[in-house]
Amino acid sequence: MDHLLWSIAVASEWANPAGLDLHVDFDPDAAGGRRAGLELALRTAIRDGRLAPGARLPATRALAEELGVARGTVTAAYGQLVAEGYLAARRGAGTVVARAPDHGSRERGTRPEPPRVRHDLYPGRPDVSAFPVQAWLNAARRVLPRVEPAAFALDDPRGRPELRTALAEYLGRTRGVVADPDDIVVTSGFLQALGLVARVLHDRGCTHVAMEDPCVPFHREVVRRAGPEVVPLPVDGVGAAGSVPADAGAVVLTPAHQAMLGVVLGPSRRRRLLDWAASTGGLLLEDDYDGELSHDRQRIGALQGMAPGHVAYAGTASKTLGPAVRLGWLVLPRRLVDAVAEAKFYADAQTESIGQLVLAELIHRHDYDRHVRAQRLKYRRRRAQLLRRLATEVPAVRVHGAAAGVQVLLELPPGGPGEAEVVALAAGRGVRVAALGPAWHDQRAAASRRGIVVGYATPADHAWAAALDALVDVLRSAFGR
Repeated sequence: MDHLLWSIAVASEWANPAGLDLHVDFDPDAAGGRRAGLELALRTAIRDGRLAPGARLPATRALAEELGVARGTVTAAYGQLVAEGYLAARRGAGTVVARAPDHGSRERGTRPEPPRVRHDLYPGRPDVSAFPVQAWLNAARRVLPRVEPAAFALDDPRGRPELRTALAEYLGRTRGVVADPDDIVVTSGFLQALGLVARVLHDRGCTHVAMEDPCVPFHREVVRRAGPEVVPLPVDGVGAAGSVPADAGAVVLTPAHQAMLGVVLGPSRRRRLLDWAASTGGLLLEDDYDGELSHDRQRIGALQGMAPGHVAYAGTASKTLGPAVRLGWLVLPRRLVDAVAEAKFYADAQTESIGQLVLAELIHRHDYDRHVRAQRLKYRRRRAQLLRRLATEVPAVRVHGAAAGVQVLLELPPGGPGEAEVVALAAGRGVRVAALGPAWHDQRAAASRRGIVVGYATPADHAWAAALDALVDVLRSAFGR
C-alpha cells in the first residue's frame, strides 16, 4: 500500500476540550505493525524538529479514535518513546516531547562559534530595556475598549487617522515640521519608507538617487532594490558637500545629525539643496532618525519646515521606543501622497493598527514626550561619561558626532591598528562595535579616514558601566595613552 499521510485533528472532551492538531507521517501497514509505524512516525517528527521539546501530544484515547487503531497501540507506542527519552509523561499535563536525541543524523560543529557578545555597543540602537511597558499597557487599556470595530479591519493605507493627527501636532511642536494629517503615511519603519519613496520616484522616471557618503550601508541597497541607481554625495565637516550630481532626481539626507560622521548640515548647505530642489523639481528625503535626541545644543529643526513642497520628511520610533515596534512615518509633499499610499497598499496593505492606536494615545497624553525626555537625559549622561573616559585614558582617539543621537564616531590615529583589527580585538573581548569603512560608497575616501562607530545606548542601565570599561580597555590595548 502507498505511504499514507494522516493529518490528525484530535478533540477529547475529558483531556483537551480545545483540541490538538497533529500531523505525522504514519503508515498503518509498516513492517512490524501499527505500533512500530506510529513509533517511527513520532520519532522521526521529533528528530526533524517538527515536534519541538515541550509540545503536547494528543491523549491516547483521542489519537486512537482518530487513527482507527486500538488505544493499547497508542499507549504502547507512547510508552516506548518515553523509555527512549523522546517523550515525557507528566501528571496533569499529559504526554509531551522531552527532547530530540542526537544520533548523528545532522552535522554539528562544522562552523566555529562566533565570540559571545557581552557588551553590545553597536551603533544606531536604543536601550530597549527602557521600553515604557507600563505606559504602553495603560494606553492600550484606555484606547482598545473604546475603538470602533472598523479599526481592526483593513482601511486607509496611509494609516490610522488617530496617529496621523497626533503626529501632525507632535512633529510640528517638536521638530518644526509643517504637517497635515492627510499628507502623512504611516510605515513599518524607515526602511519601508525609504523603499516606498524610491520606488515611486523610479516609476516617475527618477533613475538615480544621491545619498550621503558615508551612509548606513544597507540603506543604499534598499534604494537600489527599489529601482534607482545610487550616486554618492560627499560629506565633510558641515554636511553634504558639493553639487548634487546632474543625473540625480532625489537626495537622501540626515541633516540634523549625519548618520555616520555625526555632523550637522550647515545653513548655507541647506539653502543650496533647497534651491536645487526648487529649480529642478527634485526631492529631498530627510531622514530625521534621531532628531529628538540632542545633547549639548538646541535641537536643529527639520529641513522640511523650510520647504514642505520639496522635502519628504521621514521619522521613526526605532530610536525612541525600539526597532521592533515597527512604526515610522512620512510627511510628504502633496503631489506624492497618493502614489506613496498606493505603493504602501501593494507592499503590505497597511501597517498594523493596534500599535498605531497605542502610540497615538501616548502622544496625545504626552507620555511619549516624557519617555523621550527621560531617554535623552540618560543618553546625555552616558555620552558625557564616554567622552570623559576617552579624553583621559585614550586621548589619541578623536571623537566626532557627539552632539546628538545614540552613537559616536571614534577616528583612529594613524600608524596604529586599523578598523578591522580594532573591531576584531573588541569582538574577542565580547564587545561589539562597527567599522566605518563599509559605510563609504567611495572607497578612496574610506582609505583616507579610519574609524569605528560606537553606540552608547544599547546596554541596560545595570550593564552600562561594565560595557564602558570594556570598550576603554580595548582602545587602551590598541592605542595606549
